[in-house]
Amino acid sequence: MNVTREFIRRVPKTDLHVHLDGSLRLDTLIELARQERVKLPSYEVAGLRETVFKDKYNDLADYLKGFAYTCAVMRTAENLQRIAYELAQDNIAENVRYIEVRFAPQLHVSESMDTAAVVEAVCRGLARARDEHNRTPAVRTGSDLPFEFGVILCAMRCFSAGMSPYYADLFRIMAYAPRKQVFSTASLELARAAVALARQRGLPVVGFDLAGEEEGYPAVAHRAAYQYAHRHFLKKTVHAGEAYGPESIFQAITECHANRIGHGTFLFAADMVKDPEIEEPREYVNLLAEYIASQRITIEVCPTSNLQTIPEFDSLSAHPVRQMIEHSLSVTICTDNRLVSNTSVTQEIMSVLQAIPLTRHQLRNIIVAGFKGSFFPAGYRQKRAYVRRMLNIYESLERSLLGPDDGKVLSLSQG
Repeated sequence: MNVTREFIRRVPKTDLHVHLDGSLRLDTLIELARQERVKLPSYEVAGLRETVFKDKYNDLADYLKGFAYTCAVMRTAENLQRIAYELAQDNIAENVRYIEVRFAPQLHVSESMDTAAVVEAVCRGLARARDEHNRTPAVRTGSDLPFEFGVILCAMRCFSAGMSPYYADLFRIMAYAPRKQVFSTASLELARAAVALARQRGLPVVGFDLAGEEEGYPAVAHRAAYQYAHRHFLKKTVHAGEAYGPESIFQAITECHANRIGHGTFLFAADMVKDPEIEEPREYVNLLAEYIASQRITIEVCPTSNLQTIPEFDSLSAHPVRQMIEHSLSVTICTDNRLVSNTSVTQEIMSVLQAIPLTRHQLRNIIVAGFKGSFFPAGYRQKRAYVRRMLNIYESLERSLLGPDDGKVLSLSQG
């Protein structure tokens, strides 16, 4: 059974794990840097691709260098709105029909914008692109799926005063508090903001996330923020198992009530279990994977990003996404950072197909998992109707472009 890039490009897709500050258009970054007088290593696309936004990185620190430049141009409402609008446009162009854009509002707070203004600006940009697409004849006649979006607000596991004026002010106000208390205070305040913006202002804030350095800054330190989100029925995801072992994923689920896991890369790494009370690490890992599968906790897998930041993975064939699929986990393929990883949803799915033998049924499950595992910004019945509409379009494309399913492993062909 052959599958083409054209089929992957045309089917409706999702991106549930895409960072706004890692997904700017490079031309836009250069233009805004000139406008805001932000110094870049180069003001040419080729120069930035060579020095900052590369195909290969030495390590995670090298990968993260570019965020200093992107965040520096994301401190006005106009810039945030434009960046969000263009991100939605880029997704719509490759038939991504549902995205959840995540960002840390506290990184973008400035003298002219508080947390609410940051979130409102991003939502305006995304809504503009949505409305343009949803007015097209194809959507109106039902031959194309409407574009929808939600936003996920990210707290940071740790931060420094130099990362934003918000953090600088917080460190000054809490001058005598332990650093970890400052971090947990910021995350709790953001959880409160997320709930208020969703409930009181009607913004499509659909989830709460925790990002940043994993080792040494456990998710449990932000339990209060997650408890607040949980008590107010806000969905939750956690970056976990990206740079630390299975225990980080366990903690995200048991202490933070995670509905989804961001990355989950080291889920099966029994050798990374550190708790001496866990006598059988392999059994622990298997039980954890079984629990995740049975509870349908969706894993947001970001293949290219993982290959670029984790030296242990020299190719995607070594990535645990294959084990996740074999264990019947709910897996959705995501970009993480479209600019920093120089990727798209289509490219990520193609990379998985090139490295891992999948049947047509497995490919369909992966793509559908993004829709079913979404924190959709409307009621459950509306979500079910949206997923059903997506499935109708997907199945129609299967019939017209692929023909009958022979049950065999897919092979890529040109087209």
